Amino acid sequence: MSLTAKSFLSSMIWLALHGQAVAEQANIDQGSTKPLVIPKETCLAPEYRCLAKNEKADDINNLPVTIVADHAEAKANEKAIYRGDVIVTQGNRTVKSDTATLRQPENIVTAQGNVYFHDGEISVKGKTLQSNLDNEDTTLTDAEYKMMCTPGRGQAKRVFKNGTTFYELDDGTYTTCPDEDNSWRFSAGKIEKEDADIFADLYHARFEVLDTPIFYLPYLRVPVEDGRLTGFLYPSVSWNDNDGFELETPFYWNIHPQADMLITPKYMSNRGLFMTMEPRYLTEAGSGSMVFEYMGTDELYPEYDKSWGANWRHSGIQNHWKYDIDYSKVSDIGYFGRHTDSRVGSREDNTLLQTGDVSYRDLNWDSTLSVRSFQSLSPNTSVYKLLPQLAMNYYRPELAYGMDFSLPSQISKFATDNDTKPDALRVNLEPTITLPYNLPWLSASAEGKVYYTYYDQSNVKGVTGYNGETLEESVSRVVPMAKLHATMTLERDGSFWDSNYTQTLEPQVQYLYIKDVDQSGIYNPVNYAGGGYDTARLQTDYYGLFRANQFSSVDYINPANQFTLGAASRFFDDAYKERFNIAFGQIYYLDRQRDESDTPINYSAWAVESELNLSDKLFVRGSVEYDSNLSNLQFGNATLEYRDGSFFAQTSYRYVSKDYISSTIGADNLDRITEDGISQLGLVTGFPITDNVNFQGQYFHDLTQDLMLENQLSITYTSACWVIGLNYNEYLLARSNINNPAVYDNSISLSFSLLGLGTNAGFGYSTGSGNALGYRSPFGLKN
Repeated sequence: MSLTAKSFLSSMIWLALHGQAVAEQANIDQGSTKPLVIPKETCLAPEYRCLAKNEKADDINNLPVTIVADHAEAKANEKAIYRGDVIVTQGNRTVKSDTATLRQPENIVTAQGNVYFHDGEISVKGKTLQSNLDNEDTTLTDAEYKMMCTPGRGQAKRVFKNGTTFYELDDGTYTTCPDEDNSWRFSAGKIEKEDADIFADLYHARFEVLDTPIFYLPYLRVPVEDGRLTGFLYPSVSWNDNDGFELETPFYWNIHPQADMLITPKYMSNRGLFMTMEPRYLTEAGSGSMVFEYMGTDELYPEYDKSWGANWRHSGIQNHWKYDIDYSKVSDIGYFGRHTDSRVGSREDNTLLQTGDVSYRDLNWDSTLSVRSFQSLSPNTSVYKLLPQLAMNYYRPELAYGMDFSLPSQISKFATDNDTKPDALRVNLEPTITLPYNLPWLSASAEGKVYYTYYDQSNVKGVTGYNGETLEESVSRVVPMAKLHATMTLERDGSFWDSNYTQTLEPQVQYLYIKDVDQSGIYNPVNYAGGGYDTARLQTDYYGLFRANQFSSVDYINPANQFTLGAASRFFDDAYKERFNIAFGQIYYLDRQRDESDTPINYSAWAVESELNLSDKLFVRGSVEYDSNLSNLQFGNATLEYRDGSFFAQTSYRYVSKDYISSTIGADNLDRITEDGISQLGLVTGFPITDNVNFQGQYFHDLTQDLMLENQLSITYTSACWVIGLNYNEYLLARSNINNPAVYDNSISLSFSLLGLGTNAGFGYSTGSGNALGYRSPFGLKN
């Protein structure tokens, strides 16, 4: 019950406080009938509108008070009476009534007949007002109030204000529905609210829909303002195949201004009780959050007598220091299969991340100490832990003759639980000199670098490569690199279909030389199956063609003696908004490369990317990589979207060939994962059916396997003060083998929300799995 009117009744007191003084100054006789007339445009609040905080005076109580009435009479030390269209203004406050009387020495003011108050936040109408000026106790009868800046209105038989700290309403109501709309409201025998409280306390509360009581509670707390206060939040109701009927009843605990916690018990009819606790905190060293999940006996999975998950995240900056922590752990590897909506941690490559970083940064250098570990989520997962890594970077721009110098360096310790893979200590240095040259139409640079890497590898016995390579316990590698790169930006104006445009042409050329050295003694992804401590091949796109190293880290440095040619063109309309671009490029090898069949290759695959924004309604984005050596499309994706007002429809397609997957990530048992690469089609749409009813849906299909990946439909009805929605979601559960039959999970959820009562006001739905592929931005034009 958002009675932010902590000023509205006290403002009425000014009618009496200043009324007697003004009457005495006017020296009005008791029998005088001459009215005090002041033009109404100077005394009425402008249009009785919501006033922003910056429009209000800092201390309105110190502003002058103006009184207008048809008649006024006063008797010193007894009473002052105003009659007939009494209007009192002070700043943005306005008080109106038929009569107003101040009695002395009781110091009690009474206003009667059509009492009205407005201050830019709330307007109140009432029958009578009585206030004691000594203790500021005030009573208003037959009151109707309406919030001016936020939805909210209601009535009360009696409003009592205890000084400046407490409100009490007898037979009060509250709703956020507009006038004449009785869709819902809260009614109570008594409503109480402290000034500093964001909740209202309702005694003998009833929730009514269309004037019909739906439920009764002896006591209820209703959030009426933004803020934090301990108490129960609104419940959530849903249903799905596995869990059955679900009921969540969140409880918010405001522990401290810098700490709080959300406690959510969830009852599942098919399984039992699942508890979640989510504390948060804020300190000088940064902010953090935790998630704790626990379930005892699981009736659906009785083999697990208990299951639990925990996550801690922290991020902070303090002087030169920066801290980041993300640590997660669960009770068993099947945890996320049973609890698909878990909020624990970040997952990557079928592992649960456990990371921590501490960084120190100064003017010309920075350093970071990192720890990265994992919890495996499958029996066959083998990922390297980083225990730890110290990275230091020194950079000195404009060292001499305009050259820039930098020295990235790392000391890393890698360990794994897999006895068939080596552990290692790696030291890597990359002294780099760059000479930039820039003109308004040209950007060029020359770069020289040396990769020096030393490995101390253990557990190397029995580890052999594709061609019988063997690892060395102690090995070092020196790889020099030289790169020349230049980009031109050309521009011209033109016209097309009676429209002016500006076109740019941005050709770029790069020469790259990296010496070919023997790296077979190092565990890397080229010579060894699944090899590389923290290195994998990167996907090639247009911008990736100009990347020096085609791998994510330094366990393998690809040799190169090549030119890369590419060009991009952009079209801007007469408002300099980018409407279209296209970019394409290719690498030309001076030293012939060879494929798996030892066939010479003179050039790489073509990489092409393009984006279109037509009239701010039609958006197209696509990219392909085509290998003309093999006459084979390696990968491609396209997104087409039409958006007009509240209607949008987006279709997307992506394709990745099986050979490309094998050559880039080298997936083991690839035949069990896919028959012929990835080929997926999706549709996401949303549109209004009527002014109040909206539909949203999405569908994703795997064309290679000819099966549905996900299907989601929702219909929502929205009125001025409430929303109801029905949601259906069906999705494919993870499969480790494409020969297994497809297994789906589905859920049906109902949501109902009361608008204007803050967040989570009502019972809502989630998408069940949290695995929705969902909507993606169709383009990335820079405007």
